Amino acid sequence: MIETPSRDSRSRGKTKILRHLLGFAVGITVFLILIPLGVRELSEGVDAWFGLPRFDHLAARLVLAVPLFTCGAVYVLWSNLFLILRGKGGPAEGFGVAISPRTERLVVTGPYRNSRNPMVFGALSIYYSIALYLGSIAGLVTLLLFSALIPRYLKRAEEPRLLSEFGKEYEEYRKRVSMIVPLPVGKE
Repeated sequence: MIETPSRDSRSRGKTKILRHLLGFAVGITVFLILIPLGVRELSEGVDAWFGLPRFDHLAARLVLAVPLFTCGAVYVLWSNLFLILRGKGGPAEGFGVAISPRTERLVVTGPYRNSRNPMVFGALSIYYSIALYLGSIAGLVTLLLFSALIPRYLKRAEEPRLLSEFGKEYEEYRKRVSMIVPLPVGKE
């Protein structure tokens, strides 16, 4: 006799897919549209307001910005893929609210081998590439300040949840893998 999925399991599967789609919609809207637009507006506005000079050499800006943007986009896509395929969950969670399904397994391979937060690394790379492309001093300074706050948020919001869900496995992973910037294993 062939087993068919129950109505409840099909319903849970559909709900999980819908939550993934909602998570991606929210994530793309916030992290790949609104924040980059904010970086652009802030960069242009604050530079103009304070009369800050811009780095006008377009070729040099492109040489710096394009590889950084590409690296960031690869990390964002790669880490999302690993969360879905290996972790059986998604990344869209903030301030204790999970939009996409939470990961069921701790992911420690792929982009997570050398960074506990490769998606954050990728997003920051994209934001820095925008400020570099614009040649904005204010954009770069603001991103540096913003970047300094991210580890505090991760330690207060994300790490306690991961410790409670994955326990000793996460504790060992946290000891050997860099928080944001991909580094060789065992380095911080």
